[in-house]
Amino acid sequence: MYHFFAPEAASEDGILILSGENAHHIGRVLRLAVGERVVVSDGQDCDRYCEIAGYRGRDVVLRVLPESVPEAELPVRIRLFQGVPKSDKMEWIVQKAVELGAAGIVPVQMKRCVVKLDEKQKKARRERWQKLAESAAKQSGRRVLPAVGPVMTFREAAAEAASADRILVPYESADDMEKTRQLLGSLRPGMSVAVFIGPEGGFDPEEIRILQEAGAEIITLGRRILRTETAGMAFLAMCLLMTEQ
Repeated sequence: MYHFFAPEAASEDGILILSGENAHHIGRVLRLAVGERVVVSDGQDCDRYCEIAGYRGRDVVLRVLPESVPEAELPVRIRLFQGVPKSDKMEWIVQKAVELGAAGIVPVQMKRCVVKLDEKQKKARRERWQKLAESAAKQSGRRVLPAVGPVMTFREAAAEAASADRILVPYESADDMEKTRQLLGSLRPGMSVAVFIGPEGGFDPEEIRILQEAGAEIITLGRRILRTETAGMAFLAMCLLMTEQ
């Protein structure tokens, strides 16, 4: 079933009106017929099954159905603070992190990042990453549309993460898997987690110190050293296993 994010959709008496890009996609690209069903999300906390009732000019008229859409969000809100990698790895990271349930992704310019983006590049790439996040959210049936934040400096990211209930940092020098199990096992529904993943060159020791001073817990993801594009996905999969019922 096709899934659409439409926070701006006009709603009245059980009827939704879709316009703009969503309406064009339904009517001109997919050519969905009257009576076909879709899911419409507001991008925050509301999913609705809808039936196409008809077309009104360039708009699509939907009838809201009474059935409930199954919950697809992780019970724990996880934001991935990702050291900006080289090449197109960030696109893959955004896509897979959204599929695995990340509530948001924050690109971070760390000391050992190979890529250095100027302001124009930051803006263009963020727009591209956000489009990929929306596409992945639709594909995976997400209720919430995860936001890709602006590229931050490391200190900005550490300050941004300070409000989370847990700050966790997978680090190649850590070796206590039992600690990882205990910390992930202690996560409860409604909690927020900020997880920091280093770039290809790993974390600089000063960055680890800053995070520890901010209350971060250093954890391991196992005995193998993972690539930057793998580590965040391994962490999210572990959280999914430990927290989802």
